[in-house]
Amino acid sequence: MSQTFDIADLKRRMQGALATLKHEFGGLRTGRASASLVEPVHVDAYGQSTPLNQVATISVPEARLISVQVWDKALVGAVERAIRDANLGLSPNVEGQTLRIRTPELNEQRRKELVKVAHKYAEEARVSVRHVRRDGIDILKKLLKDHAIPEDDEKRHEAEVQKATDESVREIDSALAAKEKEIMQV
Repeated sequence: MSQTFDIADLKRRMQGALATLKHEFGGLRTGRASASLVEPVHVDAYGQSTPLNQVATISVPEARLISVQVWDKALVGAVERAIRDANLGLSPNVEGQTLRIRTPELNEQRRKELVKVAHKYAEEARVSVRHVRRDGIDILKKLLKDHAIPEDDEKRHEAEVQKATDESVREIDSALAAKEKEIMQV
């Protein structure tokens, strides 16, 4: 199978990492309850890791309350454990098959915890972008080795890949800075 170099595809994949980051940032609410706060949680269900929204209905009946209606009674304990272990600073109260989660007031300590989580998400996005860069450079090196492209084309494309990587990392950093400012705002 001959590989081809496609900078547009690499940029698209890097933008995918940024889109995922922005979605995860949407879950980091600043004092208000939001269904996206618990969406990244995965539950050990039926012997595999399953997204929370595939085993329960998530709703926000009040500004500071998230309601998680678990469909299978046998999974209530697993869902509760998954939410507690997700390091979101949330403690669900179980009422039958419904978990009620009060979002805590954001004190200084909680804000700092949320900023740490935001930094973790941003680092995961940066790693993702660097993996895409590595894939692109590996393709270029293989094309060069197979004499499919000349060395100066390989160098030029490598510079394009690095430029796209730098742009993506800059966008990630600016999204992180904006989210950090939003979280720390009292």
